[in-house]
Amino acid sequence: MKDIFDRVRSAPGETLSAKDYRVDFVTEFEMKTGVIWKLERAQHFDERGLPSWEAFARGDWDRSLALIEDMRREFAADHPERIDFRRIRVVEEPVSPYVHWELAVLRVRAQEGEHSRVIPASAVADFETGHPMPELVAFGPSLMYEVLYDREGIHTGGRRITDSGVIEPCLPVLASLYEQAEDLVEYFDRVVAPLSPPRLVS
Repeated sequence: MKDIFDRVRSAPGETLSAKDYRVDFVTEFEMKTGVIWKLERAQHFDERGLPSWEAFARGDWDRSLALIEDMRREFAADHPERIDFRRIRVVEEPVSPYVHWELAVLRVRAQEGEHSRVIPASAVADFETGHPMPELVAFGPSLMYEVLYDREGIHTGGRRITDSGVIEPCLPVLASLYEQAEDLVEYFDRVVAPLSPPRLVS
């Protein structure tokens, strides 16, 4: 079953624009209880429009961190008690500038209720038979989103997948990866915090 994530890429699904994906996601989130899985694999995204990312992109790391801290209350509101949001962040080392910034964001999210863990890219290599693992959000055996980005890493929307035959085999794999992974805050403090401030390479 090492091709289960390749099957996600080829599975039938409704392609949604970024705006429609957000609307659909919020609708499903408001009805959901229990575990939501999020898998992040790519080592660079373009988060233009987000003030903290914009400051990071300009090279103003202190301002970027301050703006992350400003989002703390918003992050807390993202994690109601009825939801167990479990994020698996695949990380290649040396840590890329983007991932350094994102882990700073996720550290605050974790402090405000998100259950986030980090796993090395080597741990998912067996599942990357033809492509890197896709970016996924799984609400359960009947709904999964493949989150879509363009070549620059800009979010373009998502594919809404409802085929349980495609989704169900992924869930125990995500659970296993999560069990193997390291607590994100602990990883950040151990690996990322000692690093120099990250800078995007222009």
